[in-house]
Amino acid sequence: MLVAMWRMGFFFHEVAFGLLSVFIPLYIVALPDVGLLGGKLLAVGIMTSVALFCAIPGSFLWGFLCDATRRYKVFILLSFASSAAILFLMTLPFAQSIVLFVVLYVVMQVLHVAHEAPKNVLIAEHYSREEWEKSYGFYEALTEVGFIAGLVIGMIAFLDNIGANYVFYLCSGLSVVALILAVALIADPLMIFERRLVGIEKRIDFTARGLDSSSRMMDGLGYDGSLKQDSFVGFAIAIVMFSLATSLFFTPLPLFLNQGLGLAKSWVYVAYILNSVGATVGYTIASRRARSMDIRKQMPRFILLRGGLVFLLVGAIQLAIFPNILTGLFLMGLGFAYAMYYILMLSLSMELIPEGKAGLFDGLVGLGAAVGAFLGPFLAEMINYVPMFIIAAVIFIIAFVAIKLS
Repeated sequence: MLVAMWRMGFFFHEVAFGLLSVFIPLYIVALPDVGLLGGKLLAVGIMTSVALFCAIPGSFLWGFLCDATRRYKVFILLSFASSAAILFLMTLPFAQSIVLFVVLYVVMQVLHVAHEAPKNVLIAEHYSREEWEKSYGFYEALTEVGFIAGLVIGMIAFLDNIGANYVFYLCSGLSVVALILAVALIADPLMIFERRLVGIEKRIDFTARGLDSSSRMMDGLGYDGSLKQDSFVGFAIAIVMFSLATSLFFTPLPLFLNQGLGLAKSWVYVAYILNSVGATVGYTIASRRARSMDIRKQMPRFILLRGGLVFLLVGAIQLAIFPNILTGLFLMGLGFAYAMYYILMLSLSMELIPEGKAGLFDGLVGLGAAVGAFLGPFLAEMINYVPMFIIAAVIFIIAFVAIKLS
């Protein structure tokens, strides 16, 4: 029962961060001293980028520590408890300074990622390899529903003009609920062996293919290429490029929707809700069908789809063809493509990343996201939003090429 219920803490955790995902960029540009960080767009970019860069060594550290100690629950509790405490501190008068707010945000993000690697390992070790995609998909679909709930609450908050402090109190309270549920429901695995077993199976499979190829050549048959091993280098480049393009596109997106398309702040939440709805559908389908897919063939297609949808969105904006409606539809498609890519890539990375380096996947994601978080607002301010979106689409294409060549 505990194996099935431990996810509930993450659900409430994602409600809080779903609300904050749009609220914080819109909140920070309204601070009176935002000019200290170079203006509204640059302030968002600097804050997000610094937080993500600082979180990269944190991802490696938490991943190493949880595998080294074989304790996973404690790092999840650290993540939830620190989020609750720092969100409460954001309500205090001193946090109204943009510099101090950014410092709090950066510290929160460094501690927040403490739950990512342990969560991935818990799923990998609680379930057999054949169930990984299903389990990751179920987890992501559940937490995405929580994320949507947070976006809906945020939309209502803006419609009712609820004060910023009340939003931070609410998010802090939700993190406390997540912490209590985690204390009650999460249990460390009794035995840690599934990832090691998968590695042994891959080596045995490679040996068997080597013997088969040798036998074929001794019989005068041609080499069939069956000795090709998975290389994490190409996948690592693809992970970084995909994350960079995603962050480049999404970091300034709330401001583009609000200022560029003229959407009210509540409608910005609606756009993000549509994106999360698409992601939820993707996670659900991935959990049911991923095992029947050829990961190495299907995953590049979803990367390419994401780049193509960004190009289509740019076309709709430039040609003024129902830009508001089509933007919502394309965001749904982008969410779906991301979900399918993420589940397939995460499952494959757990095969390729050895024990003790569980934070490597999150570190690579963080590296791309950090670069994109700064470049997105910077390029939007320098060359405008549409050229920046085109650059993001091109980087998705580069990620596609990298993974095809790996």
